[in-house]
Amino acid sequence: MCGILAVFGCVDNSPVKRARIIELSRRLRHRGPDWSGLHCYQDCYLAHQRLAIVDPASGDQPLYNEDKTVVVTVNGEIYNHKELREKLKTHDFRTGSDCEVIAHLYEEYGEDFVDMLDGMFSFVLLDTRDKSFIAARDAIGITPLYMGWGHDGSIWFASEMKSLSDDCERFISFLPGHIYSSKHGGLKRWYNPPWYSEQIPSTEYDPIVLREAFEKAVIKRLMTDVPFGVLLSGGLDSSLVAAVASRYLANSEGACQWGSQLHTFCIGLKGSPDLRAAREVADYLGTRHHEFYFTVQEGLDALEEVIYHIETYDVTTIRASTPMFLMSRKIKSLGVKMVLSGEGSDEIFGGYLYFHKAPNKEEFHTETCRKVKALHLYDCLRANKSTSAWGLEARVPFLDKEFLDTAMSIDPEWKMVRPDLGRIEKWILRNAFDVEEKPYLPKHILYRQKEQFSDGVGYSWIDSLKDYANQLVPDPILTNAKFIYPENTPSTKEGYYYRTIFEKFFPKNAARSTVPGGPSVACSTAKALEWDVSWSKNPDPSGRAALGVHEAAYEDTVDPTKDNLMNGSPLKLKDGTLEKTAEVV
Repeated sequence: MCGILAVFGCVDNSPVKRARIIELSRRLRHRGPDWSGLHCYQDCYLAHQRLAIVDPASGDQPLYNEDKTVVVTVNGEIYNHKELREKLKTHDFRTGSDCEVIAHLYEEYGEDFVDMLDGMFSFVLLDTRDKSFIAARDAIGITPLYMGWGHDGSIWFASEMKSLSDDCERFISFLPGHIYSSKHGGLKRWYNPPWYSEQIPSTEYDPIVLREAFEKAVIKRLMTDVPFGVLLSGGLDSSLVAAVASRYLANSEGACQWGSQLHTFCIGLKGSPDLRAAREVADYLGTRHHEFYFTVQEGLDALEEVIYHIETYDVTTIRASTPMFLMSRKIKSLGVKMVLSGEGSDEIFGGYLYFHKAPNKEEFHTETCRKVKALHLYDCLRANKSTSAWGLEARVPFLDKEFLDTAMSIDPEWKMVRPDLGRIEKWILRNAFDVEEKPYLPKHILYRQKEQFSDGVGYSWIDSLKDYANQLVPDPILTNAKFIYPENTPSTKEGYYYRTIFEKFFPKNAARSTVPGGPSVACSTAKALEWDVSWSKNPDPSGRAALGVHEAAYEDTVDPTKDNLMNGSPLKLKDGTLEKTAEVV
């Protein structure tokens, strides 16, 4: 990941202002430690901090068209850049950077080219011929982008709000799938897939179509000129990413430079569920596996730095970001600069355990749409900023545009948790990769129950966070929290503690308004709490708050295996019919 900062319409364009832009851009250097760039044109500034992944030798930014009248600063990866270059044969390219196509696409198609990009990106483009500019963010918000306004009427854009918070009176999180045009003013949505309207789809489930769409999504993300690997927790999603990457790595561009043995990485408290499961998957796939440990105290000591980097006070995001932040530092120390990760699957397929209680397919599908639309505020934010804090790039194949279209068009009846048919959460994804010949994963990994990352690194991690906050925040302070923090008032001592740290770094109203609020159980939206009245009494974002569902729930009174299997065995789809597989242990 790179860091971008752009400012337009500054009243002061003196050397002092240039120095200030450089200073603010430097706050993003953790995102791009490889090179710094700045283009100034009258009262316009485009700055860049580069993490070199593709074409490290010549792809420094900002990037330009042939005569340098179009300038662009980009954070992201354009996976179809070679295909796009074929449409731009009359253009002369200066670099091998995948992002250079953006300047030339603008020259060729004007502002209506963003939907042609297949990748993750945030960019700002200046046309010096008329001083117009545009800014755009990828479909789901995998890469972060903020927009702000200065007292002098200037407009600002940055990868992280720490570059805006001091100089902008107001700033917001730039909406995913949107474009801002100075010619037209305001944000306009460029990403308009069929599922966005939340109408109930009716496409029949085809496991082969789903499997091939995901394989394609993983393969295109093997585009790299630097060492890379896969974050492997041992759960379904990361294990499938690793399995597909390992299977196709030998024929990828990366293998030519870095070899055909995949590197995988996992972190946890000693004895945690993820460490055991990840080691088993790595052994099965034959990867070069790297296992990292952290202690509860190391996690607690890192909290302030984590919150500074991820720029949120959301409880579940901080819980999961801390081990990911620590792991990213270890990974970067090995010389690795890019990793694949499994974010997005739970939102697409209803993988969180609270989906067990979805009353019907209509509410199930609507909730998945809400979750995908909010990813930029939660898991995408965590995955991007936790890794970028150490100059590491995270790619997420589940959020590939084509794969999303395929998965979100399936009749949600197939996604429903149906114990009577042997379907557990994410059954259609598990079933798509449940093949007898050259199996992708062992069956008991393929059918392992959903474990949220903050739980999987070790159950004592969350319990320790709660205990730590309980010691630091007295009862009267929490009782009066609504007077101190009337907006998004924290309801727990843990939430209050995180809020105080956040406010220390980002004290403006604009900053706290970028963070979502509302009650949640097992990562649900507030709306989904209505599915089970008992959950409203235990609104904790941990998966173990899904009472009666999680195998290690806080107060479980139901045998969860009865929800997962039929007579001890899952069912799989074969030739359009259900059949029982061998028992899973």
